[in-house]
Amino acid sequence: MRPIRGVPLAAATLLAAALAWPAQASAAAVGGGHCAGQERVRVPGAALQRGACLPDLTTTGLAGTQYTDSADQAGLTAAGTRTPSGVPGLQIDGYFPDSSHFNATHGWAHDAQFVIRLPDHWNGGLVVTGAPGTRRQYATDRAISDQVLAEGYAYAATDKGNSGADFYRDGTRPGDAIAEWNARTTQLTRAAKRAVAQRYGHAPRRTYMTGISNGGYLTRWQLENHPELYDGGVDWEGALWTPDGPNLLTSLPTAVARTLGSARDEDMYSVGFARGSEFLWPYHEKAYWGVTQKIYRAEFDPGYDSGCPGPSAGSTADQILAPCASDATYDYAARPAAVHRAVARVSLTGRIGKPLITLHGDLDALLPKAADSDVYERMVGASGRGPLHRYYTIQGGTHVDGLYDTYPDRLRPILPCYRSAFDTLVSWVEKGVRPPADHTVARPSGGDVVGSCALADPGASSR
Repeated sequence: MRPIRGVPLAAATLLAAALAWPAQASAAAVGGGHCAGQERVRVPGAALQRGACLPDLTTTGLAGTQYTDSADQAGLTAAGTRTPSGVPGLQIDGYFPDSSHFNATHGWAHDAQFVIRLPDHWNGGLVVTGAPGTRRQYATDRAISDQVLAEGYAYAATDKGNSGADFYRDGTRPGDAIAEWNARTTQLTRAAKRAVAQRYGHAPRRTYMTGISNGGYLTRWQLENHPELYDGGVDWEGALWTPDGPNLLTSLPTAVARTLGSARDEDMYSVGFARGSEFLWPYHEKAYWGVTQKIYRAEFDPGYDSGCPGPSAGSTADQILAPCASDATYDYAARPAAVHRAVARVSLTGRIGKPLITLHGDLDALLPKAADSDVYERMVGASGRGPLHRYYTIQGGTHVDGLYDTYPDRLRPILPCYRSAFDTLVSWVEKGVRPPADHTVARPSGGDVVGSCALADPGASSR
């Protein structure tokens, strides 16, 4: 999830949208024949698509162009993150039919936007993700797309069908907007598989689902509900929704109450926030807790205090991020059965059908792991799917890696561990190599924590 950066981000989005889509992509720059046959690739079900043959599909090559959005990636990775480059191929941008218009990327003002990247040198695999938080389809370009493209995978990402702080206004029933996230991810996976087959002559041999935060939730949901589409997944701090809790609406009211001065530290610990994460709380008070509480409460329980947020989460950054006083006293357990049914529509069960690796930072101050991934691990075990799951706690990890730059002496980025986890998943699925047992990956006292992380770390402690 991300803080809403208000007017500067909106201005950047409008600037990107104002750029004209090139009538011809620069095929000559990368040599003749490199994009031969691209006109045959049609994304099934797309209402609009635009293809471009590009010399480099990574953020190194795309920065400053309309083919990515650096502003929407802000905060997800540490400043020193090293990313690969030099991956030529075909990029397809477009959207599926939809009735909502939150996503202004490319000036389309149309939701259900997607990006599909097809590298020239393909390894036979496909990686699918959905945007974290309320971001859009380019949000994980630096965190996920760059690395998997360099390894030869095709890549597909969706905006989930709605975005921004007013996403809850999409749909007609409570829970509709989040239910659409799942449907759009399934839709894109099916379409991307067929686009891959058109480009390379056969369907992907392996398809992996992965994501950060809400993208991690999507990964869990897809492996529970559509395991036939995937061979495995990596869940990076996925959000947990269960009809009776825990979920965001059982932990965030206490965080909002603390912001407003009516909750103690002990109250925070009681709903799952980790001891030792207190130094991160002031930032989260300003950037996350208020907006996250009110937009998800509005999604599932619009009848509660209809004046806050009302028809919109706000028109300025201060209004959007501000906590609502009524949310500090929100009692999810006491809300009507209809609210719990709305959450049940999108809830997780733990019944995964394909191998899944979960990563969660022990200092996550937005989705505390005690109320999230610790619970999900137990759900998977109770469903009899424990052999399909591995769970690694990243010591010093928090919800967004960008905070490492502020606290390099206390945090570590999760991205290097994510990359290691992805490679571990591939070895598990394709070679039968069993991953390390569940454990905590210790934060090293030195070394390159921005660029490396071994899941079988000598400092790991078994769980």
